[in-house]
Amino acid sequence: MPLLVDPVIAPEQFSNTTQPTLRTDVIVLRPWTERDAAAIVAAYQEPAIQRWHVRAMTSAEALHWILDAHTSWSEGTAASWAVEVDGAMAGRMTLKLQPAFGGAVASYWTCRWASGRGIAPRGLIAATSWAFEAGFHRIELEHSTANPASCRVAAKAGFEAEGTRRSAMLHADGWHDMHVHARIAGGR
Repeated sequence: MPLLVDPVIAPEQFSNTTQPTLRTDVIVLRPWTERDAAAIVAAYQEPAIQRWHVRAMTSAEALHWILDAHTSWSEGTAASWAVEVDGAMAGRMTLKLQPAFGGAVASYWTCRWASGRGIAPRGLIAATSWAFEAGFHRIELEHSTANPASCRVAAKAGFEAEGTRRSAMLHADGWHDMHVHARIAGGR
């Protein structure tokens, strides 16, 4: 079915390039590798990551997840990075891409040992800056209203609160209201 507007970004823009590595003063966002599988499994054993991301992970699932991250990049549907601090995997930063419409949805987690060090906001800022430079117009995220740490990450990364989606996500303890935050290219 044809679009009535020109695509903002051609999805094949991603399949023709290698996923970039992004660097800040403290962290490195790099594409996932098979050697990350054990660290991913360990992260998904942490209660906070399980609670807010609603899953656990086996070694086989972690390897599939890594392969899927590379496939998603080449298909232009996601950019997912391992967040590294001092050579250790400290978290995840993912943008689910909608290049034709110029939008993306961010999701992230930080391992317990790296929490409280500004890792997630730095990663979110780096990924968002990359997306805006690539031509994306709007990056949004949502988190449970019961997760104030994620709300602080969004605010520190310049994501404005836009509202609440009532009873929008099923977690292990029931339905959660979700805060919606967004950044627009050019700061609008």
